[in-house]
Amino acid sequence: MILVFGQSGQVARELARLPIEARFLSRAEADFADPSACAALVAGLDDVEAVINAVAYTAVDQAEEEEGIAHVVNADTPGAIAAACARRDIPIVHISTDYVFSGEGDHPFSPSDSIAPLNAYGRTKAEGERLVRESGAVHGILRTSWVFSAHGGNFVKSMLRLAETRDRLAIVDDQVGGPTPASAIAEAAVRMAKVLVDHPGKSGTYHFSGTPDASWAVFAREIFAEAGREVTVEDIPTSDYPTPARRPLNSRLDCSRLAEFDLERPDWREALRGVLKELDAQ
Repeated sequence: MILVFGQSGQVARELARLPIEARFLSRAEADFADPSACAALVAGLDDVEAVINAVAYTAVDQAEEEEGIAHVVNADTPGAIAAACARRDIPIVHISTDYVFSGEGDHPFSPSDSIAPLNAYGRTKAEGERLVRESGAVHGILRTSWVFSAHGGNFVKSMLRLAETRDRLAIVDDQVGGPTPASAIAEAAVRMAKVLVDHPGKSGTYHFSGTPDASWAVFAREIFAEAGREVTVEDIPTSDYPTPARRPLNSRLDCSRLAEFDLERPDWREALRGVLKELDAQ
């Protein structure tokens, strides 16, 4: 059985759709503000073969004022869970983010590149990675970017909501990355967990993002085109859209190590069509 921390988030909801034997821990069952209690859940279940952590504090701007809370959720608790996994000799797949990088340049960041987060969210996620690595657990740290699905809050749903009342939108065009369907992240996480059970030597950090890389403005145009919304997108620089937390301009990720798990980058355009159909059906 795979023990999944998370139930209502984008990736957790996609994990629940997969034909896997899993137990999903809701917020009521696993309080990420209590690292010891979450670690005890790993220790207390006999039939767990692997753990997937799909919980995170993801309110990027709010984290600037609540870095302490974000640190517990994104770092302390994953570290405690990983330590519990190490004691039981079971692997953990921990989902992380491109925000651990500085966003400088225009090259895809590789898993071995130096990190330099620009904001509180990125700092707490980077610290979570460190604690997972140092726990001694067999681990797959899966960095991803720009997650979208038919659930929760994400860029696709925000654009569709704005299109209901606006026919022109100014969208940032100098931030570039790989939009990534939550469904593909879920499948990759399960694949990694299963492989790590039999091949602990593959423990490490991996990147997983959608292809092709695009700017937010390009992503928005594709959303409107596929959804049949007549909205004009005006390209603007990040400097014209200030936010409390700085965002990396370059979120490109080198995903070549995915080959170790027989995984490939998903085409986000194809996934987008599926998400839009699901939203239409809701």
